[in-house]
Amino acid sequence: MKIAVAGASGRAGSEITKELARRGHTVTAVARNPEKIAALSNVTSTKGDVLDQAGLAKLWAGHDAAVSSVHFLASDPLRLIGAAKESKVGRYLVVGGAGSLEVAPGVKLVTTPGFPAEYKAEAEKGGAFLDLLRQEKDLNWTFISPPALFIEGERTGKFRLGTDQLLADASGKSWISFADYAIALADEIERPAHARQRFTVGY
Repeated sequence: MKIAVAGASGRAGSEITKELARRGHTVTAVARNPEKIAALSNVTSTKGDVLDQAGLAKLWAGHDAAVSSVHFLASDPLRLIGAAKESKVGRYLVVGGAGSLEVAPGVKLVTTPGFPAEYKAEAEKGGAFLDLLRQEKDLNWTFISPPALFIEGERTGKFRLGTDQLLADASGKSWISFADYAIALADEIERPAHARQRFTVGY
């Protein structure tokens, strides 16, 4: 498939780009500084600005899927959604956040007392992005939330999927490596199971 990745030089975006290339997909890797994107076979690096809706739509046009892997506070969900719709891309996948996941019925992680204050604005904007997507009637979107900790780590291929509830391992740790998250996202592109839905992945 032909897949565009916005934010391809970031920690999650670079792993997603690498995973898609590993599987033989043709990847258009988009970043403000494309020279920071690792040189890989099947990957074409290109300069793009996630705040430029028309420019992004042109870059995404002709792709089977587009992936947004950008910080919520450094982007505008309305422009990203607009670019996805204008480009007529087949699917639009968003690297989401954990803040909007539930830790108890009706209780979102971002509202809990222990949630780090420095991440609250980012998490709240991620939740607003998800709310906007849920109002979309035509766009074929998927929002993929990582667990509480989204960190460097090995590629194991062993993880669990969930829906709207925060996942944690047997010790209570809620985490996923960028590499394993990338596997879950690539799996979703290849074998769609969550059209117009949010899902989460964790150990």
